[in-house]
Amino acid sequence: MSKQNPITVFRSSSTKTKIKYGIASLLYILFVIWLESPIWFVGLIVIFDLYITKRVKWAFWKKKYKAGEKRNLWLDWLDAIIFALIVASVVRIFFFEAYVIPSSSMEKSLLVGDYLFVSKIAYGPKIPNTPLSIPLVHNQITLFGKSMKSYSEMIKLPYRRLAGLGKVQRNDNVVFNFPNGDTVVVDHPEIIDYHATKASLGNKFTEWMKINNMKVQAHPMDKKDHYVKRCVAIPGDSLEIRHGQLFINGNPAQDFPEQEYAYSLVLKEALNPKVFSQLNISNDDLKNAEATYNGYRHLVLTQKAFDELKRLPSVVSITRNERNQKTEFPYSDKYDWTTDNYGPIWIPKHGETVRLTVDNLSLYQRIITAYEHNTLQVDGDKIYINGKPTDTYTFAMDYYFMMGDNRHGSYDSRSWGFVPEDHIVGKPVMIWFSSNKDKPFPSNIRWDRILNFIK
Repeated sequence: MSKQNPITVFRSSSTKTKIKYGIASLLYILFVIWLESPIWFVGLIVIFDLYITKRVKWAFWKKKYKAGEKRNLWLDWLDAIIFALIVASVVRIFFFEAYVIPSSSMEKSLLVGDYLFVSKIAYGPKIPNTPLSIPLVHNQITLFGKSMKSYSEMIKLPYRRLAGLGKVQRNDNVVFNFPNGDTVVVDHPEIIDYHATKASLGNKFTEWMKINNMKVQAHPMDKKDHYVKRCVAIPGDSLEIRHGQLFINGNPAQDFPEQEYAYSLVLKEALNPKVFSQLNISNDDLKNAEATYNGYRHLVLTQKAFDELKRLPSVVSITRNERNQKTEFPYSDKYDWTTDNYGPIWIPKHGETVRLTVDNLSLYQRIITAYEHNTLQVDGDKIYINGKPTDTYTFAMDYYFMMGDNRHGSYDSRSWGFVPEDHIVGKPVMIWFSSNKDKPFPSNIRWDRILNFIK
């Protein structure tokens, strides 16, 4: 068969084989059109050989058994594992990825212990910037008790996003690469923000790093840690927070039933622990609530929990806190913004031009340098971008402002700024499993959340 003309071989193939080949070819052609990379049409040759000519042994690890020959269990397992890894990797890169909620910043919309399916096709999947990576591992792997990178930067590809079902909309829940995650403190990436700490400590930062024996590690854009927040403002929006109320383009933003704020609670007598459990107030919430002899200083509640607590006879008073902690972003004393009084701030939009001054440069410095890869120097009151003096800047990408639904317990854009469009990973679409770490098995399983679609 190998010496015959391919056309002759095709004609002599069974109808079933021709149908399989046709379906495989059609799906592959559609996939290449989606990729917008005509060079990948060469793969049709491989498909033709796999189904028709069969001249090349593409699965070189497979063994052809003679009649009655005993099967090699190890080779069968290897074949199954390789097939599973290929399929899982393709699904993870282009379609869906599993994600677990590690912190309470999105409570009660998304709970700690929720396992999500994140849709890559909602906004269009990104082509990996660092394709040389251990399959199904994000950025770290532990071997022999030592944590190390799970990828190689020998090959680096530019940012490219395939066509998706839509764009990020205001109020979408979004999974994205952490913008400040290009440089992280090893072993403490979730606790210490390298850039925010450096900005706050100034000249003392290097000494602080040495004293605390801190080591840093750099990650490319697609290997930064994943965060999930709600997109509260899209490109071109103006955002402001006044006394805890979010305003978008001058109008009060939509509130959500699961949205949380911190309250001060004064009690006549201690509440039964069952009350907190019935209101879905976690043990971590209670630990962080700053208990006093007659209540709590910082109890995080939804509007529903607030209303139910207020009706209890043992509650003397319950008032929402105003959090006046200074926010890190934009890392400048010229902006005296706090968690509950923030902005106004304009969200950068692709193609729009902004006027630059020494006073407002801190708003856009990360965009100009880290995200859009320009050089930036300041000499007195003069600004130089790529060596040329300028007082304007035109944005090359869209940007987004993200906030957690736990408005007083979220580490979000108020701390680290805008999220560039090339950092967007996908949209959470389903909770496929959920467990409550405060309860023992099997009562820890949140059956009412399993297979729930996320709005």
